[in-house]
Amino acid sequence: MAESQIFATLPTWHAGETSIQETVGAADRMAVIGQRVVRDFMPDQHRAFFAQIPFVVLGSVDRQGDAWATLLAGGPGFITSPSATTLDIAARPDPADPASEGTGDGDAIGLLGIALDNRRRNRVNGLVRSTAGGGLHFDVDQSFGNCPQYIQLRDLSFVDGPGAPAPDPAEESAALDAAARGLIAAADTFFVASYADREGRRQVDVSHRGGKAGFVRVAADGTLTIPDFAGNLFFATLGNILLNGRAGLVFTDFETGDLLQLTGDAAVILDSPEIAAFQGAERLWTFRPRRVIRRRGALPLRWSFRADGWSPNALMTGDWAEAADRVRAAGRAAQWRPFRVAEIVDESRTIRSFHLIPDDGAGRLPHRAGQHLPIRVTVPGAEAPVIRTYTLSVAPSDPTYRISVKRDGAVSQHLHDRVRVGDIVEARAPGGGFTLDAGAARPAVLLAGGIGITPLLAMLRHVVYEGLRTRRIRPTTLVYAARTRAERAFDRELSELAAAAQGAVRIVRVLSDVSDARPGADYEAAGRIDMALLTRFLAFADYDFYLCGPSAFTQALYDGLRGYNVADDRIHAEAFGPSGLVRDSGAAAPPRPPASTVTVPVAFLDTGKEARWTPDSGSLLDLAEARGLAPEFSCREGSCGTCRTKLLAGAVTYLREPSAAVAEDEVLICSAVPAEGTDRVQLAL
Repeated sequence: MAESQIFATLPTWHAGETSIQETVGAADRMAVIGQRVVRDFMPDQHRAFFAQIPFVVLGSVDRQGDAWATLLAGGPGFITSPSATTLDIAARPDPADPASEGTGDGDAIGLLGIALDNRRRNRVNGLVRSTAGGGLHFDVDQSFGNCPQYIQLRDLSFVDGPGAPAPDPAEESAALDAAARGLIAAADTFFVASYADREGRRQVDVSHRGGKAGFVRVAADGTLTIPDFAGNLFFATLGNILLNGRAGLVFTDFETGDLLQLTGDAAVILDSPEIAAFQGAERLWTFRPRRVIRRRGALPLRWSFRADGWSPNALMTGDWAEAADRVRAAGRAAQWRPFRVAEIVDESRTIRSFHLIPDDGAGRLPHRAGQHLPIRVTVPGAEAPVIRTYTLSVAPSDPTYRISVKRDGAVSQHLHDRVRVGDIVEARAPGGGFTLDAGAARPAVLLAGGIGITPLLAMLRHVVYEGLRTRRIRPTTLVYAARTRAERAFDRELSELAAAAQGAVRIVRVLSDVSDARPGADYEAAGRIDMALLTRFLAFADYDFYLCGPSAFTQALYDGLRGYNVADDRIHAEAFGPSGLVRDSGAAAPPRPPASTVTVPVAFLDTGKEARWTPDSGSLLDLAEARGLAPEFSCREGSCGTCRTKLLAGAVTYLREPSAAVAEDEVLICSAVPAEGTDRVQLAL
């Protein structure tokens, strides 16, 4: 037998792979990781693994440059590894297998060793050195391991002798028939082959894709759309597709051994509303088949799905029906929509949660962890529906909206006393800029006072979910203060989150009244959250701080952190109460003109009404109400954005700097007044 081929050294990643790595900000990191994990030989554990598996997934390229993927079975031991750079496979693809054309002497192929009963998998690519003896003698070009994500557990059995020929001839067509569409639409697993030509050398890759059943969408014209979930950031498949736009897919009927093999044209989608709508999707890619080959009974193998076989990572992803609902919901973002109360939970003596689901046939619009939900309810005795904003206390990945409401104020009391399961509450799209990036590297510290726990709980749920999904949990500490143990909410939920995070999340419970509580079991610290307490539990390294609670609580902690030289842009805060946070950023506030000192005519064009604003009129919201209008509002402080209105003409300024985001052609009428020098103001109100 000839000696194994020695390959010239190439950069680990080619241009297609690095291009996508750059879009996610991982190119520099992957340049280092690639040199460590992508090898030109197989480690001993990979060699032993290939010798144990009864089948291997193979990718090849035919003479027309089309990629094909197939499964090659032979029984345990049909693959051996004479050296760290060679594999001998005692089998070849059947002549009816379209992948066979690209497995001759000198052809480049890719191999995926995968064990569906334990989620192990390893990839290797290289060249067929020889086909002597009816097998494949393979030289390694690149070898690397893969994570176990998205693999469903199945148990394997043989029904024929290894290597038995397919009982039926291959069936070929140019399009998907009903049976092929059905197999694809129900699939939770498939394999994809792709390739890149690099400096006179071809490298073929074959990889696994998994998700919930139905994660591959089949369009009327036969185009497949596949979500790309969080993975190892290699982007071998998508990088290859980016270079040459070709791929080969194989879908297995695990119960019959049938193979459905497709080759065609593929494309990567990096920007689409459907990416955000499909839970867990980081990107999308499409595939349009040009040749379709069905080989009935092609494999002597059968698999049975285990009762607990679903991959936890796959179960954390969405589906196309949900994505379509979310896209429809995006078109209704500016509308009041009916939401049905699906569940009510008492979280503590004073806090009650309301779980809300859409009741209009569209889905939930995904929110960002920390945002609030504007709701509109009719309170007995009120002349018109009342609008309030409540923070969503769930992560974007959770199946419902949840608002957790403290019994405090007329609307909150109405929710506690009058609203029941099955009732309808109107809601609009979530909003707000107090949010957290779960993927950031810097550790986060969440400081919650009382009901201020709600946005921080949403953030913590998001951190844990995203961390489990991506296998990297952002280190997070939550310090949560309540007056008494009976008033503290979410004890069990927080404990479960900390346990799921496996050490990445730390929770410090603070009680000001410990008369009915046990130290250690019910709280970690007595008193209140201040800088002295924080120095007991934090090393004050490089943190991002997130503060939420009453105004005095938030201001005191902000001032204390600034006194410890924590940069202003590392302190993210939202205050509940009549006054907002006063920041000491060291940077000049955005220039605002002074308020007008003279009378200014104001036109509310949507209603055709006019009014004359004077310095004694208050805000533009006050003026509109005095004119008999009923604009939507909630906070009257410029923090929630509910009163956001289009400014059609004129200029305004603010009595107090708003914290809600506002565009140049918008105005928060609750805290805005005509600016000095403007001769009129026109509002779309």
